[in-house]
Amino acid sequence: MRFSGIGAALVTPFDEHLQIDFEGYRRLLSHTLTIGVDYWVIQGTTGESPTVSKEEKSKLLRFSIENNPQQVPIVYGIGGNHTEGVLATIQQTDLSQVDALLSANPYYNKPSQEGIYQHYLRIAEASPVPIILYNVPGRTASNIHAETTLRLAEHPNIIAIKEASGSLPQCMEIACHKPAGFQLLSGDDLLTTSMISFGAEGVISVMANAFKAFNDMVHQALEGNFEVASQLLYKLLDINTLMYTESNPVGLKEALNQFKVCANYVRLPLLPATEQLKQQIEQVIVKDGLQP
Repeated sequence: MRFSGIGAALVTPFDEHLQIDFEGYRRLLSHTLTIGVDYWVIQGTTGESPTVSKEEKSKLLRFSIENNPQQVPIVYGIGGNHTEGVLATIQQTDLSQVDALLSANPYYNKPSQEGIYQHYLRIAEASPVPIILYNVPGRTASNIHAETTLRLAEHPNIIAIKEASGSLPQCMEIACHKPAGFQLLSGDDLLTTSMISFGAEGVISVMANAFKAFNDMVHQALEGNFEVASQLLYKLLDINTLMYTESNPVGLKEALNQFKVCANYVRLPLLPATEQLKQQIEQVIVKDGLQP
């Protein structure tokens, strides 16, 4: 299984009672396919996974499988900072129609590089499907060093890394020395074009939920059309900033709300977009021609 192109890190739509809005989720799935997503990533950070129960996660996964007319690959998020707990979750989850797991670097514990290596090694040995590493130091307080990634890349059940360290030299080190078949995927939307230029094969993205221009940008870069990709990138600079002004996925859900895909409700400790952010998003969408 290859995860080239664009994986949308799907939001979890909620209704006014903060229950999962499955009709909104159905519209989201359809919208992402329409605007050119290549696969779905369910219950990553953008899906507000810390506040979604095990039962809800299971329902979202099942709903995604049952509403996948193009049969795009499905990546499912299972991670945590308690290795044995992650292994138990894998054992208890029906992964028969899942193509890979996305597993974030353990947060809060701040493990050593050897601890990170052993954590992922245990997961790779236990999982019936391949593992995509997820390095996001801004959320986990620890970085998977390039050397550790390259050690893990030798394991046959570890097939890729979503790299969101923000360090292009670190990403280049991985691209330069990774074994054949191991994929480097961008975890930072605005760095995707740059990363593709030196060997990344795509992105697991926030903006891919909403903006066709982003998906067009990635496909142009993958085809080697970097001048076109750069022009699309410049159109996305302002909206990308607004996606994170009040934390992800607050801005993204407001954009999707303005596109009439799903409502902008989020669960505490997040709050819905302020009026100021709503207006800024609306103005930038119009100014930069980012309507669907």
